[in-house]
Amino acid sequence: MDETTPQLTELLATDLDDGFTELVRTQAGTVRAVLLRLSGSARDADDLGQETFLRAYSALRGYSSERRGQLQPRAWLLTIAANVWRNHLRTLSRRPGVADGVEVTAIEIPDGSPGPEQLALDGARRARLVAALSGLPDHHRLPVVLRHIGELSYQEVAGILDCPVGTVKAQVSRGLAALRAEPGLAPDRTAAGAAGAAGAAPGGTTARTAHDPARTERKEATG
Repeated sequence: MDETTPQLTELLATDLDDGFTELVRTQAGTVRAVLLRLSGSARDADDLGQETFLRAYSALRGYSSERRGQLQPRAWLLTIAANVWRNHLRTLSRRPGVADGVEVTAIEIPDGSPGPEQLALDGARRARLVAALSGLPDHHRLPVVLRHIGELSYQEVAGILDCPVGTVKAQVSRGLAALRAEPGLAPDRTAAGAAGAAGAAPGGTTARTAHDPARTERKEATG
């Protein structure tokens, strides 16, 4: 579990405004990182992040103190962010994706070979990784980003997508395989060094252990 979660949820339960300020401080980096990889646009990521937190605050105002104290903040916020992004996609259905100029960190492709963080050292490969990620089908891109950028467990991603854990694992695996198959993205197996943690958002957030929050709780907040 994120080390900030107990203190954060306690503050949300007792003082909504101060709790929300802390929620933004600790989770904004993760939300923006996820939206940046999903949208491929820094400007869109900023706009969608603002909308995510506006929706979050509106939802929190309708929650009881007890309910706010039981939230899993990161997974809950990323559920809202995913829905905001899906809505945004509907307005962009006739426009090509934009990847140029996006500031990107690497995504780990866990196959035992040097990970894509090594590709970030090569500007051309880095650009291709951005384009390849943007080109993944939505049903692969979203689980890959939630898992490896949002650092959510498979169970949490399954809750957001409302599908079985096995389906999420298959989608993530196929998405990563598609990235590895892209020309110029295959890791150099002769290079030294193993893949490290990748895609961590600003602000020092860390991966958390799995939990199984109620799906109805999330959907209610993001409708």
